[in-house]
Amino acid sequence: MFLKKISLFNYKNFSEATFEFDAKINCFVGKNGIGKTNVLDAIYHLANGKSYFNPLAIQNIKHQEEFFVIDGEFEKAERNEQIVSSFKKGQKKILKRNGKPYEKFSDHIGFIPLVIISPADNDLIIEGSETRRKFIDSVISQLNAAYLQELIQYQKILIQRNALLKYFALNHIFETDTLSIYNEQLNVLGQSIFEKRKQFIEEFLPFFNKHHQAITGSEETVQLVYESHLFEGSTLTLLEQNLAKDRAIQYTSIGIHKDDLAFQIDQHPIKKFGSQGQQKSFLIALKLAQFEFVKKQSGEKPILLFDDIFDKLDETRVSKIVEMVNQEEFGQLFISDTHPERTENIVKTTHQSYKIFNL
Repeated sequence: MFLKKISLFNYKNFSEATFEFDAKINCFVGKNGIGKTNVLDAIYHLANGKSYFNPLAIQNIKHQEEFFVIDGEFEKAERNEQIVSSFKKGQKKILKRNGKPYEKFSDHIGFIPLVIISPADNDLIIEGSETRRKFIDSVISQLNAAYLQELIQYQKILIQRNALLKYFALNHIFETDTLSIYNEQLNVLGQSIFEKRKQFIEEFLPFFNKHHQAITGSEETVQLVYESHLFEGSTLTLLEQNLAKDRAIQYTSIGIHKDDLAFQIDQHPIKKFGSQGQQKSFLIALKLAQFEFVKKQSGEKPILLFDDIFDKLDETRVSKIVEMVNQEEFGQLFISDTHPERTENIVKTTHQSYKIFNL
């Protein structure tokens, strides 16, 4: 599977642009702020129905324009597939496959397997647990449509339960029977989501450890630790135990919506105890593990977007990535960098076909 062509209309800084791609390596080079990352983000947009960097659709429209359109032509299983994402101010975003609009964007997730590696990934370390949960959920959802539907349903019921807790507090009443309906539903969905997350981490860890060792070549020990209330008991039991607290604070304080993925180095949080270089290596290993996991589970090589490659890696580590390209581990690769010569020197060593786009 690969992206053959993309056309952008009023997307971010582009009024109108079309790019035809090589099936193997494509490099966007030029000064900072010229739009290299925006092209990569448009590719991500076609795979996921939203921007990686700014999920608010209205903020992806070029200034002083009313709409944007991203039109991509893929080859998948020897068939042409056209994916179009468009948005007009005041209207709903539209996502189409071969001219037919999706009723639910979630039906599209996983159709175009894709992994992005970006300086923005640092948020996985510095931000709160929600960012890391989204990472887990995005990987599993690419491969398991039922999981994504469970997540959506869980979130709806959670919102309803929280609204009910607020209603009770406002009206100085309490109805056990009504609350128990939501508790039962959260229990069933929460347990299923918990089991799938747990299984995912078990299967994902060997890939992560392998890539971290390959990138760093070091003896340092890193850990990914799945943290969940559900290791302590069922959602139903925990909701009952925390009922007084939930009524006081007027929202649901326990459940899989509070899960986290601890990033550790030598048993300590990498956020506090890891150097900048160690943190970068950790994140690269995480994303390459995502790539390999998705490839194994889906049977397809995901498209790999490598934004600002030298922000993440020194030349030694970039050369290790290049080795992987030579070993045919990757499918189609997109790279952005500020130095054209440096980029071309690296891709030449792969002995693969490539295109360089000077922006």
